[in-house]
Amino acid sequence: MVELLCDIMDEELGRAQGSSRKLITFVKDRQGHDRRYAIDASKIADDLGWKPSVTFQEGLRKSVQWYLANDSWLDNVTSGNYQKYYADQYKD
Repeated sequence: MVELLCDIMDEELGRAQGSSRKLITFVKDRQGHDRRYAIDASKIADDLGWKPSVTFQEGLRKSVQWYLANDSWLDNVTSGNYQKYYADQYKD
């Protein structure tokens, strides 16, 4: 999945393929951490007739595109400015 995300990032940013992968530093996994997550959507499909409207890859690409198009939102979150909003909303 990391490879897929990196490939999408490189495409969306117009970078050479493999550029985003070089920016990742993998760290040792914590003890007891699940090595994989498997999602079985058959129950919701069988009981409710639900089907995803986009593929996983399409959804991932749309998410990347949204974040790239909304960099002011991302800057606000990563800068910590959002904490001021919550401090103002939940004053004593």
